[in-house]
Amino acid sequence: MRREDHAEIAALVQASADMLQRWLGARDHTVAAFERQLARFEQPTHEGFVVCLRDTGEIVGGVNINNIVRGSLRSGTLGYTAYASTTGRGYMTEGLGLVVRIAFDQLELHRLEANIQPDNTASLNLVRRLGFQREGYSAEFQLINGEWRDHERWAITATGTRACPMGRRDAAPTHRTGPRARR
Repeated sequence: MRREDHAEIAALVQASADMLQRWLGARDHTVAAFERQLARFEQPTHEGFVVCLRDTGEIVGGVNINNIVRGSLRSGTLGYTAYASTTGRGYMTEGLGLVVRIAFDQLELHRLEANIQPDNTASLNLVRRLGFQREGYSAEFQLINGEWRDHERWAITATGTRACPMGRRDAAPTHRTGPRARR
């Protein structure tokens, strides 16, 4: 994610507000908020990516690896966002799969978690397609829109990526114009 992405991402967030608010709460898409997000990604505990189309560079989603722990744990927590104008086309499946591969191959992490609200079927289906396994249920996990929301905990490990179509080292993107992930 780069400073010059702000206007495009802000427009996508605004156009997707109805879809995103339910899962993420109200989003601040001001320049100041974007700068804070970029500053967070400069820390060793966070990585931020945009998922964009190869042919046009159009941004179709975002993926964050948060709470990165090194040492013997080598783990991180995923956050990701699809935008309303491009949902249902497989872009986030491919883009998140690419970030999983980057996390394991380049960042040398061993484990990634995703915490998902139980009624967010699109997100649950996304991690299932990538080979994540459900590990548990966290009651009142996150405060969203003034309400504590339960989440399911899903995870994948570097050794578990054999089941992840885009997580394999030999995998190639499936969309001719499909996504690539960039920082």
